[in-house]
Formats: sequence, C-alpha cells, structure tokens
Amino acid sequence: MSTFGLDFAWSKPSISAMQKAGVKFVCRYLSHDDSKDLSKAEATAASKAGISVVVVWETTANRAMGGYNAGVADARDAEAKARACGMPAGRPIYFAVDWDATSSQQATINAYLDGAASVIGRSRVGMYAGYYPIKRAFDAGKIKWGWQTYAWSGGQWDARAQLQQYKNGVNVGGADCDYDRAMVSDYGQWKVGESVVATLDDDDKKWLKDNMFAMVWQQDKVPVPTGVTPGTNTTWQPVNLERESYSRLLEMRAAMADLKTLVTAMGQPQIDPEDTAAIASAVAAQMSDDLATKLLDALKARLES
Repeated sequence: MSTFGLDFAWSKPSISAMQKAGVKFVCRYLSHDDSKDLSKAEATAASKAGISVVVVWETTANRAMGGYNAGVADARDAEAKARACGMPAGRPIYFAVDWDATSSQQATINAYLDGAASVIGRSRVGMYAGYYPIKRAFDAGKIKWGWQTYAWSGGQWDARAQLQQYKNGVNVGGADCDYDRAMVSDYGQWKVGESVVATLDDDDKKWLKDNMFAMVWQQDKVPVPTGVTPGTNTTWQPVNLERESYSRLLEMRAAMADLKTLVTAMGQPQIDPEDTAAIASAVAAQMSDDLATKLLDALKARLES
C-alpha cells in the first residue's frame, strides 16, 4: 500500500486543495531561488494540516556534474535551508539528478553524492533521478534514500527507492503539480515541531549484534572459538558469559539511559523503543564492568559516521 503525495515548484496549491485531493505529503524544493523554495511558513502550515514534508535540493538539472566540491557546497546550503524551515535533525535530503544521466556520468554523480555525505552523513543522502542512476547509486552504496521518477525509466522501478514520481503536469487547485507515492512507511518525511522516531535497519541491527558480542568476548577475555561468528553460537555463549547477570542488567539499564541522553544531545532521531528494548534484552545478561562505556563509544561512532 502506498501513500499519496505531490511535488511542485513555483506554482503552489493551497492547503485546502491538497486536503481535498487526499494529499498526505509534499516533496518541496530547496535551492537559491526563494520563489521556488519551501519556506518555514509553508512547512508549518502543511504540518498543522497533517501533511508531511520531504525536501529535495535542485538548482540546475545537471548540477551533480559539478562533482565532489559541488556536493559539499550544496549539502551545506541544503542543510541550512532545511533546518531554517523547521526540519528535525537527522532527516534525509534528496539531491536532484534531473536528466537522463548515462553510465559514463555516474562516477561524477557518485562523487557529488560523496561530497554531500561528507557534510550530512551517508545515512541522510538521497537522490531524485530516473531508474538507471538510482540503481547505480544504490548499487554503489552512495545513497540511502531514493526518489525515482518514471521519466527515463522505461517502465522499471527500483524496489529500494522509497518514493516514486509517477505522473507529471497534474492540476491541483489551479497549480501545476506532479503525483508521487511513498512505497514505505519512512520515506524521509517530517513535520515542523515533531520529533522523529527512526527504526534501525537490518544493517544497523547486524552491526550492533556483531559488535556487542565481539566486545563482550574481548572484555571477558574469552577467546572466540575457531569457526564461530560472534552471536551465532547458542551453546558455548551462555556457558562463558552468563554470570553476574543482575549487576550486568543494572549496568545495561544505565547504559541505555546514557545512550538516550547522548543521542538527544547529538541532535539525532530517537531510537525506536522496541529496538531499544531488543538491544537491552540481547545484552542485559552479558554486561561487565566497563562494557557500557565501550558500547556507548561504539554507538556514538556509528551515529557520527
């Protein structure tokens, strides 16, 4: 099931027109042209009406051909504009590749995305493009968010793209708009004044699992058995690690409280309570003297990467 949204530039539909059309989110521009761009007033009005906002940076169609340095400059400007509009910390920004980009141009586009990632972090870098640039960028690990247009896509859709633009030139309340649909629950949307709860993806969960077990083994000075991957042994692990469970549980609770404070102070989205509970449950019986500090340091490095 998808969620219905619009994107538009200079011609802007009213809130009432969007509500009448059943719009749940809008994809709005950030650039150097205030007449085209999202404003704080617009974002606030949409948020109050229950319409979420997604942002995309686009100055010129082929700006990404400016490479790494262009990506750095654009990400800095995009971040400043988005935050001025009320975007919560940690939400992604899409960067437009608004032409039929060829495979020979992808290296330069990827460099542009690398530049953006150096400013806002890879986990927040998204791209708007047709099927082939989107696919190549996802395959290369250059983006975490994809907004694919049907243009230049030949009827193909990349399943990793959270957003799809599927029809252009639609009149909504007298404004020229495009139809979009969100294919997942989290597609980078936000509302002014709303705290964002981000869930951990499978890669994050695997990283936490592997690294926490590895740190437990190192701290307890118990050698990893030959041929055993951290966290996969169901019989050896309890024999060696199941001790001082009560004190470790207390330390785990303290560590999670410190982690919540740390994440908030860093201006990052809160970890979903279910994920927090799962982490606590997984390591509560394995927390030794200074493991809480090691875990916090590792998670801090992960959040800042």
